[in-house]
Amino acid sequence: MATEIITFGCRLNAYETEIIRRESKIAGLDILQNGAIIFNTCAVTAEAVRRAKQAIRKARRENPDAYIIVTGCAAQTSTQDFAVMDEINLILGNEEKLYADSYYHLSDFGINQMEKVRVNNIMDVRENAPHMIDLIEGKVRAFVQIQNGCDHRCTFCIIPYGRGPSRSVAPGAVVRQIKQLSDNGYREVVLTGVDLTSYGIDLLGTINLGKLVASILRNIPDLPRLRLSSIDSIEVDPELLDILAYEKRLMPYLHLSFQAGDNILLKRMKRRHLREDAISFCEELRKKRPEMVFGADLIAGFPTETDEMFEKTRTLIEECGLTHLHIFPFSPRKGTPAALMPQVEHHIIKQRAAILRKEGKYAYLRNLRQLQGTEQSILVEQNGIGRCENYTLAEISESIPGTIVKCHIASHNHDRLVATKIDQYAS
Repeated sequence: MATEIITFGCRLNAYETEIIRRESKIAGLDILQNGAIIFNTCAVTAEAVRRAKQAIRKARRENPDAYIIVTGCAAQTSTQDFAVMDEINLILGNEEKLYADSYYHLSDFGINQMEKVRVNNIMDVRENAPHMIDLIEGKVRAFVQIQNGCDHRCTFCIIPYGRGPSRSVAPGAVVRQIKQLSDNGYREVVLTGVDLTSYGIDLLGTINLGKLVASILRNIPDLPRLRLSSIDSIEVDPELLDILAYEKRLMPYLHLSFQAGDNILLKRMKRRHLREDAISFCEELRKKRPEMVFGADLIAGFPTETDEMFEKTRTLIEECGLTHLHIFPFSPRKGTPAALMPQVEHHIIKQRAAILRKEGKYAYLRNLRQLQGTEQSILVEQNGIGRCENYTLAEISESIPGTIVKCHIASHNHDRLVATKIDQYAS
């Protein structure tokens, strides 16, 4: 019986799910008579942890005899909270989940006869071993992990305690992985990590994210599209800025970790940029590459946030020309400094989050309108849906998933663009 894997959270988790799928199969998990369900969890918010627990309880009700394994960031940071759940048979840490040894002998001895918790200290992990994968199940876009962990300590964030210190995959291994995926037919690869712009600080030499991107594009000329996942704009190196400005195969979309638009809040968050830095970054890059589109993470209701502070975050959306927004209502994470700060009332947090989401919908609608009448290259996914180079969703009929098609944008339906195929120039 095939192992079911349920993935929460970020693209890095999506990539690691494919490693889990391979390693658990190597260990023989697929031959368990009653089947296995693996939850690869997220810990970015308290709500993410709550949803994972809810899904685990539901899975146990519907699969009373299955082996349930829980891993991921929530399992790493809230181990004991999961350990007391009777629904769970085994808990694996973020490092342990990536190796077949963690899953061996389950069919011989049964998980309940083993130690339930296999979670080591993630802070002791100092290397990021490259894990080669051949495909991302069900995806036409491939994710490749180039970095893990984070050395920063933003006051709201629990993720460094779930992922450990910043560590990079050697550039040669990254290029080999992407070459393999390209040879297997993937037309777009997304570079993922926890703190992507810190890539290379732990490696010998002068390698950075910009130099890695240049090496990928130079050594894999047949790869049509390379994309970056979320980045910290203040850490972007000059080489990366240069490549973003002129390299058409590096997609013109960046998702930026802004979090707030008020300088006092940013300082209390222990961010490394100011409001002015955020605005300047977007303005300067858009001057160099006018088709560039930006998304961002924003937190509503961070401790001590006043109406005036919130207003600066709200207006940042327009001043930076942000289009794709991820809005996070603040939730205190035990063990973080922000949890000890004066909290904003919950109903105010909800109101502010709703306002930001509404602003985000207006911004996205403006983006759709601006793209009407243009020509766009679209990577076709499933069910006639694809993404433009600027990451905007588009609806296109009679196209094969995994192909890139040149399209005319005829209209939009408030959710996505409606595209008409001009020709197909890559497959």
